[in-house]
Amino acid sequence: MDKVMCRKECIRRLRSRKFHQNYIHDKLIVNHLSNFIKKSRAKNVMVYIPLNIEVNICSLIKELRMSRKNVFVPFMEGESFRLVKYKLPLKIKKFNIKEPTNKNSYYKKIDLAVIPTIAIDSTFRRIGFGKGMYDRFFDQYQANIKNRIFISRVDCYQKDVMTDNYDVIGDYYITPKKNIKRDIRCKR
Repeated sequence: MDKVMCRKECIRRLRSRKFHQNYIHDKLIVNHLSNFIKKSRAKNVMVYIPLNIEVNICSLIKELRMSRKNVFVPFMEGESFRLVKYKLPLKIKKFNIKEPTNKNSYYKKIDLAVIPTIAIDSTFRRIGFGKGMYDRFFDQYQANIKNRIFISRVDCYQKDVMTDNYDVIGDYYITPKKNIKRDIRCKR
């Protein structure tokens, strides 16, 4: 299977899931993330505002804000994005993505980045929706980001290498049934 076929198959699996499955699995993943963030003592956290087929982390965002963490989200700009502080209200933009109206960029240290993922391969590189936005962002700012956590509702781990060198490499992969740390032999 190649990257394009893998993406299609995993998206099909994500779309075929029932609402109650998603609700339960999202809660499990959010609990894993919450515990990880507490243990790592992360202060500056990059998250995303979820699409329907992505893990709903809205409760995590609320929890982070209540515990006085600095929460940053992508703000679409051309073929990539920049980080902005999460603030309400949110506005619906391109690809039906919700974004804060705040436009002040943040380029300093991020302790932990939570990244939605369609699949990963044995090199711990991400297969996303195919637009390359996360790849371009991380290529430019990877030195500022300490830990990268990939999350998905379904386990689409591929043993075969099907990603490219420019695809984002993660440190952890969390699904409802798996919590895997990247082998240190997989170089960034």
